[in-house]
Amino acid sequence: MKSSEFSESSAAGSKGGAIATVRCSKTGPHGPSRCSPVLTPLAYFLGQHLVIPAYFGPIAITGQQRVPTRGPVILAPTHRARWDSILLPFATGRHVTGRDLRFMVTADEVKGLQGWFIRRLGGFAVNVRRPTIASLRYGIELLLGGEMLVIYPEGGIRRDDQIHGLKPGLARLAVQAEAAKSGLGLRVLPVDIFYGEAYPSWRCPAQIHIGEPLLVQDYLQGQDTPEVLKAGAQQLTKDLRARLEAMVADRQAIAAAAPSLPAQP
Repeated sequence: MKSSEFSESSAAGSKGGAIATVRCSKTGPHGPSRCSPVLTPLAYFLGQHLVIPAYFGPIAITGQQRVPTRGPVILAPTHRARWDSILLPFATGRHVTGRDLRFMVTADEVKGLQGWFIRRLGGFAVNVRRPTIASLRYGIELLLGGEMLVIYPEGGIRRDDQIHGLKPGLARLAVQAEAAKSGLGLRVLPVDIFYGEAYPSWRCPAQIHIGEPLLVQDYLQGQDTPEVLKAGAQQLTKDLRARLEAMVADRQAIAAAAPSLPAQP
């Protein structure tokens, strides 16, 4: 799954730069979006016990204790393969935290049978060519409801194990949500996902590292003026990129210093 940025107009709120009134709906901007009480637990079960163990080799996960079991969270992972959207629930989903993940995806992916499943597994769409304020508002609704969102800050898949420029949409959404409700306590968690191969094949090893959270309230300075929100979003984007770059560099340094391991059978 891929996520993308919002336009400047989509990030505009009401007076003071915050969303003054948010009506919590049960549908996303492009049709119903909910975690089906039947499909969602089935998908998690199959992923945890069948698909991931059958396909991947060893999977190393660190930092799971940093994922809160309640309260609003944005997971901000690197995007290295389509497998990311299966491994993230495996590492942070209901059997670990008791929570279901809500993925922000492109409108192109929410079509046909695939779109039917994505929407019923909690995914919601953003039209990257013509983003609307409805996309922003729905994401804020979910965060105000204490949900855990997944937004890939780099946008599309990057296979070169480097951090590319982050899209501004994640930070804009985060500061708008925090400004909409005093004391919301929104956290942004950087996540480094790495595979032993650029195109993960059968028995490929994988690593998922969850970093220290960035507290969105720290970027608002107790204010919600448009100027503060814009500056806060820009700084949050910079800090998130720096945090992801440091996590990738640390992992690469550890791998370079470690002795070569025998190939997996």
